[in-house]
Amino acid sequence: MYDRILLSTDGTVASDEAESHAVELAAVHDAVLHALYVVDETVVTAYSGDEYVDEAEGPEHGLEEIGEDALAAVRTAANEAGVDVVTEIRHGRPAETIDRYATDEDVDLIVLGTKRRPEEYRALLGSVTDRVLRLTTRPATVVKTEVTD
Repeated sequence: MYDRILLSTDGTVASDEAESHAVELAAVHDAVLHALYVVDETVVTAYSGDEYVDEAEGPEHGLEEIGEDALAAVRTAANEAGVDVVTEIRHGRPAETIDRYATDEDVDLIVLGTKRRPEEYRALLGSVTDRVLRLTTRPATVVKTEVTD
């Protein structure tokens, strides 16, 4: 049923829950797992960079490091489950970049994590997951995680 599954990760607890689900699905369906981390360009461009001595200290570098760590965790989990995995870091607006990647790679399912938040919170801020669900025409599974903070 699924040959290519896309997991979008941001390295948070919600992504960890989604990762477990995506790896299990890929193992059951003998699918290739695509893991994507998006460096949010709105975060990167929000800082002038004047306070940094060099690029390696700026927000882009920090976000890329978080992405590398998150993707390494996915690779480890996938390898332990015997799942083929493709990992990639892209730069852009997260929801649009995730949707574009899903289309480019012709994935059969998108797996996204989200934190369960009060309705008021979502109404004000929304989430990347909400935006991806509005954009995509592909099947998607949302794995919800309780907020404990």
